Amino acid sequence: MPQYKIGNFVVSPTDDGFQLLLARLYPDHFRPLCMCREPGLEMYIARIGEHYIVKRMPDSGVEHAADCDSYETPAELSGLGEVLGSAIQNNEKDGTTTLKFDFSLAKASGNSITPGPKSESSSVRTDGRRLTARGTLHYLYEEAKLNRWFPGMAGKRNWYVIYKHLFIAADGKESKGKPLGDMLYIPEPFSVERKDEITMRRVAQITKIAAAPTGPRELMLLIAEAKEISEGRFGYKLIAKHLPDFPFLMDDELHRKMMKRFSLEMSMFRAIENSHLLVICTFGLGYNGVANLEEIAPMVTTENWIPIESMYEKDLIDMLTEKGRAFQKVLRYNLASDVPVASLILLDTKPNSTVIYVVPQDRIEDEVYSKKLEELIMGSSLDAWTWVVGKDMPEIPPKGYALSAPSSPARVVETAASKTVNRKPPASVEKPVLPATEPLAVEPVNGEILDIPAIPISELSDAQGADLENLPE
Repeated sequence: MPQYKIGNFVVSPTDDGFQLLLARLYPDHFRPLCMCREPGLEMYIARIGEHYIVKRMPDSGVEHAADCDSYETPAELSGLGEVLGSAIQNNEKDGTTTLKFDFSLAKASGNSITPGPKSESSSVRTDGRRLTARGTLHYLYEEAKLNRWFPGMAGKRNWYVIYKHLFIAADGKESKGKPLGDMLYIPEPFSVERKDEITMRRVAQITKIAAAPTGPRELMLLIAEAKEISEGRFGYKLIAKHLPDFPFLMDDELHRKMMKRFSLEMSMFRAIENSHLLVICTFGLGYNGVANLEEIAPMVTTENWIPIESMYEKDLIDMLTEKGRAFQKVLRYNLASDVPVASLILLDTKPNSTVIYVVPQDRIEDEVYSKKLEELIMGSSLDAWTWVVGKDMPEIPPKGYALSAPSSPARVVETAASKTVNRKPPASVEKPVLPATEPLAVEPVNGEILDIPAIPISELSDAQGADLENLPE
């Protein structure tokens, strides 16, 4: 549970009067301090409806401790670095985020179905100014912290968790002045007892884009777990789990291009038992209520809903999960497959997190790729561990203080199959604790003393986007 220093006290979202405290501090633009690291990291208070939350400052996620709710993968290790500040623009004043898409959510009447997945060079490799469909899914998945894994989550992830946290992640996001939540449809968990209620909610949500006989058509975003993509009477159809009686149609051309562009993803899904296939799509609704897909991008995950790019990543993730390790999957966003990115980050090594690179053997023999990988490793402030597929896997850094403190800011240890970069550890710190029984009294910037009465408030983990799957103690 996060702790924030306000005045002379350290408070938590579960403390009595926390919401009232934030409400009083909000007009003064007061900066609470996150106490995951001493002497504290500046945060800001955002208002969402009638609710107040404490959020990290833009681009400060990497400064937080790895087990802090506000921690974020260093942008340069993933595809986030290419799109942050351009396709993804954070507004500190109101806590909203503006997204720019490279796909359309509207089309002129009479246009045929769009080509859908294009070649990698035109659809996935972009100039970073706009998010591709896959980049959008990766962004929401990371914002929802669904790419993180802690041992306490075992057996507790299911579609309800994915559904809930993706919607929480979409809150406060907008595109072209419209809330992302109004453009996004995620099938809610199916229940036979509530089947009719669920159907009515789905109809109410998506019929707002139903096409009129003439005029432009609106499109929506769909994020769903695919149950099957199969041939229909004419063309193909996507059947989503938890939405068995409402198919999404795709024409032959869209299906052909999807299978060609995403052949690796589709083959992994077929090969891995208990894997999940998430899809992000744009779709329109005909005047007759039939849904037609316009664009689609898949993402394969493990049984525990951790995204994977290869069987090698899957094997490594399985090992880490069995050993009870805490880690985060690094996501590619818009970047093409020939651009090196980190694979995982171990969150339970000290004094730094450890970045894991899984490198195909043919890539390491590519001089350009190897040079970019070297620059990526040496440019990061975190420890690094590299496995070249086809060579012996080096020993995985253990929990705790896995690497001895180097005598210089960075020390590199190399073997035939690995490269480990050690970074200088930060000074150890102690966290101050506020007695839970004490009422809150703080002094905001304007000097006015606030005495906050003990008022029971609800748990804030949902609104903060933290996992509800028992984060580590």
